[in-house]
Amino acid sequence: MPGAATVDFYLGLGSRYSYLAASQVDRIEKTHGCRFVWKPIASGALMDRRGGNPFRGEPLSGQYDWGYREYDAKCWADYYGIAFREPVAFRTDPAMLALACLAAETQGALVPCCHMLQRLIFVDGVAIDDTVLAGLAKPLGLDAEAFHRDLQAPQTRARHERLLDEAKGRGVFGVPTFFLGDRMFWGNDRLVLLEAALART
Repeated sequence: MPGAATVDFYLGLGSRYSYLAASQVDRIEKTHGCRFVWKPIASGALMDRRGGNPFRGEPLSGQYDWGYREYDAKCWADYYGIAFREPVAFRTDPAMLALACLAAETQGALVPCCHMLQRLIFVDGVAIDDTVLAGLAKPLGLDAEAFHRDLQAPQTRARHERLLDEAKGRGVFGVPTFFLGDRMFWGNDRLVLLEAALART
């Protein structure tokens, strides 16, 4: 859509709030005639890079308590009218989820891959491991050999590192984070502010 506003969307595949926010992207694009650019990253790696990861050790405040986060996510899912299941622990390096989406990007399937992983994690309750990741190619209609090669390729990992550096350089401290120009909006609950800004664009 020529001349459409562009929203950069930094998301974590294992992030409850990224999943919730992602469920609203199609609606927002249609309502405001904008385009979201999906940028999957390993959010834990970003927090470690910035220092002071709030998810390591005991919760620093109530908002990081696991029980509260599950309750809050279920409230938002009910509000949006979407399914939500508390995720089970990953059985692979969490960074591999972002790498899988970036590998799918080479075949034009970045967004479908993000959606599929989020559905597996937050709807189907699948424990994500290397076998699950390798099996994404078929339902996404990808060349499985090329997908496996790109998943393991140094350039895919380098692309992820660049996205982490880019996010850190723009002041991103968590996911989901959205940018409309140089205006930053952090969190699923800031979508209302993003939409207000888009309405004025």
